[in-house]
Amino acid sequence: MSNQDKWSRRQFVGLSGALLGGIWAAPYFVPASVLSAPGRVGANDRIGVGYIGCGRRSAQLRNLPQSARIVAASDLDLPRAQAVAERYGGQAFVDYRQLLESGDVDAVVIATPDHWHALPSIHACQAGKDVYCEKPLTLTIAEGRLMVSAARKHDRVFQTGSQQRSTVANREACRLVREGHLGKVLEVIGHNYPSPWLCKFPAQDPPAGLDWDAWCGQAPLRPFHNDIFTPRANPGWISFRDYSGGEMTGWGAHGLDQVQWALGMDETGPVEIWTEGEAFQPPVYTAPESRKRGDAAGSHPQVSFRYANGVTLKLADGPPGGCVVVGERGKITIDRGKFKIEPAELSRELLSNPKLASDGSEQHMQNWIDCIQSRQKPAADVEIGHRSATLCHLGNIARELGRKLRWDPAKETFPDDNEASALVARDQRQPYQFPQQL
Repeated sequence: MSNQDKWSRRQFVGLSGALLGGIWAAPYFVPASVLSAPGRVGANDRIGVGYIGCGRRSAQLRNLPQSARIVAASDLDLPRAQAVAERYGGQAFVDYRQLLESGDVDAVVIATPDHWHALPSIHACQAGKDVYCEKPLTLTIAEGRLMVSAARKHDRVFQTGSQQRSTVANREACRLVREGHLGKVLEVIGHNYPSPWLCKFPAQDPPAGLDWDAWCGQAPLRPFHNDIFTPRANPGWISFRDYSGGEMTGWGAHGLDQVQWALGMDETGPVEIWTEGEAFQPPVYTAPESRKRGDAAGSHPQVSFRYANGVTLKLADGPPGGCVVVGERGKITIDRGKFKIEPAELSRELLSNPKLASDGSEQHMQNWIDCIQSRQKPAADVEIGHRSATLCHLGNIARELGRKLRWDPAKETFPDDNEASALVARDQRQPYQFPQQL
């Protein structure tokens, strides 16, 4: 590997300074030869997409519509980015900011670990690139609001990878609830997603080509271990608090997103959160083992939420990919790509209504590409992704403190609660902090 292929902490700072004097100084950096107008892809142009993060999830997102093509890839494990470039064409980078400088890149797919979602998303918006960022959108509540602000300031199409927003069955089920076909909503039952725990694994040698310091990013610098680096290994980074909100944000970003959608709460959230039982004491994993012990501990105490309209959400035995909405006339169980209405009489009544037919594409990536061309908001706009992730983070915060909390969804603060407010953001390790200006 050449020196220019691998970034160091000094190079990160130096390149940031160079970019702040160039591409970050202007709202758009997109050549006229690529786009029909600054920062806007023409309807007849084939959209060039760069991939930031080239691991397991990235591979599942590379089947682009015909109107788009892969033109670049970046990954802190350079051989992974090179493999993508060799297969699809284009350039490979370690530093995603070099990818953002490319005039061939109109939009980016961000499929990094959770703690690396915010910074590339903000930088991409500043660079005039449209964004598809995997769920859960954020590591903290505070960075989610920054991501929304960056997308709005720079007029970006920003899709969150909550694919159920483009699935016909989920869309129809949530619409039935919002339109009042179940009558007044009495309660919602979600899944009891476990919170993350702590890791003190022994050191291993990182693979050749991986910049482990940069992989840790804003999180504390821990020794490399393959069972941290792999998403769901024994147990993998998804289960550790440094890098993720655990399955509360992993699967919760699917299921609790359906709660928000069904209740018509896409631009707000609950006003109270409380727990039943002692505060969560996260176990410490000192060697690889299954998730069983951590998930058992992380599932307590049980968490409940209340929205301003009085509807309560309890995390209990609901489906992992959705929720159960109980109304005055019956209930609907929403899960991944399916739903069930009870009683049978209500199901027959609602599903025979022609107005409830499908009204859109099932393809989430196609929806994003279509919106890049039309400049409309996508199915899972950044605000939606931020609010759904916030619901997950609120559950983790309440579980950690083990007491009742008040939440102001408009100001996104815990009123008069300094202890809870301190958990809205996290300290960020230098030099991987958010930019001071969006």
